[in-house]
Formats: sequence, structure tokens, C-alpha cells
Amino acid sequence: MSVEEQLIEIAKQGKLLTHKCTSCGYLHLSTAYYCLKCGSKGFEDVILEGIGAIATYTIITVAPAGFEKYTPYAFVVLKLDNSDLRISGFMAGIATPADLPVGTRAKITGFDERGIIIEKQ
Repeated sequence: MSVEEQLIEIAKQGKLLTHKCTSCGYLHLSTAYYCLKCGSKGFEDVILEGIGAIATYTIITVAPAGFEKYTPYAFVVLKLDNSDLRISGFMAGIATPADLPVGTRAKITGFDERGIIIEKQ
């Protein structure tokens, strides 16, 4: 199974696949050849709970081709609990800023043609 397929399957379980440097512990969202912090080439997979707080977002009311049926929605950035990692994803039903204050608790709930699906907790 490819790393991308693993990421998708783990996201469907509400979690996030990361890659931890075995030398310094720095977490990477994507596969890296060397650690961005210390330069080491050793990594291990770590699965995090996909829970955190909304850091920022953009509300989409005029969607690109193929996504019209989902509007309005937000493309969000979720800052994960217990790490400095941020992951972007799709949140349905967001029409105004009042629908999603920054800091709202949210979680990864799946993956489909839109990408990572995030919902309010």
C-alpha cells in the first residue's frame, strides 16, 4: 500500500498519518528524505488523533467545476492537538463566518473526492 493510500485509509478512521524523526522527534506531514529540523534520515510512522481547533479557513460560495453541489463550504486549516501540525480539509455547510469562529473544536471524520473531511466536534 502506498503512503497516499495509507493516509486515506487512516483519515477515514478520523486519524492522521505522520512521520516522526527517530533522532529529534520532529513530526512531518509528508514523506521526507531527511528531517527538516535536524537532517536525520530516520523516520517512523506515527498516527495522531485527528482532533484540534480551526486555525483559519476560506468560505467557498462559488465552487470550482465538480464541487458546485457542495456549496457553501469551507476549506479549513485544523491545528492538531498535542502537536504543531496543521492539516487542511473540507468542512460542509459553512456559509458565513458566524458558522465557524476561529478556535472551533473540530475533527477529521473521513476522506472522499473532496479530500480530508473535517467536522465540528
